[in-house]
Amino acid sequence: MKNNHDGFKNHLLSARPELVLKRWQSELELVFLPLGTVLYESGCKISHVYFPESCIVSMLFVLESGASAEIAVVGFEGMVGISLFMGGETTPSRAVIQSEGKAYRVRASFIKQEFNQSPPVMHLLLRFTQALITQMTQTAVCNRHHTLDQQLSRWLLLSLDRLTGTDLVMTQELIANMLGVRREGVTNAACSLQKSGLISYARGHITVTDRHGLEQRACECYSVVKNEYDRLLPDLIAL
Repeated sequence: MKNNHDGFKNHLLSARPELVLKRWQSELELVFLPLGTVLYESGCKISHVYFPESCIVSMLFVLESGASAEIAVVGFEGMVGISLFMGGETTPSRAVIQSEGKAYRVRASFIKQEFNQSPPVMHLLLRFTQALITQMTQTAVCNRHHTLDQQLSRWLLLSLDRLTGTDLVMTQELIANMLGVRREGVTNAACSLQKSGLISYARGHITVTDRHGLEQRACECYSVVKNEYDRLLPDLIAL
């Protein structure tokens, strides 16, 4: 269904110049995406891209054994489907809804046309792509060199930055799949953060009770990613 698109929560859509938004008006389709919805599978052709409004999308790399690890998260700051305008029609990762909510869906052919013909669109999407690549790179470094409770702290903060509140609905099993670790490890890390008064955890609900303390507990990977997003995606109209 088509909807009224005034007052976007998605930062990329809200940064579009007015003339660009007029062209996009009839292409934007607001959809609700339940938890666990798979937007893309590895190797599948992309038919639409998504601009999250209130959902969070996890980008996962899945091994032949079925094991997986998260390489990035995308929320209202960006879009899902960058491989479309980076020269490919498919992606090697899986995109799945980590936190349910709404997103705007746009046809792949329209996005490719806009990217090739509209400099403001191209520049904005490329800036977001650079920020996303930074997150992917930093995630790989973090998973290799930092402790699990530091990784969990970084992951919680990145997720919170893409939500409007301080609560996350997330089971330990799902977090373990995201981080590519055993569930027992997540349990121990979550207990450690809870004992330190940084979070409270019960029945799949995580509440951050001390945001500043959690930032102090996290490694430098979180601030590197946040600073790059703030630098590349300021709250300005794209030029």
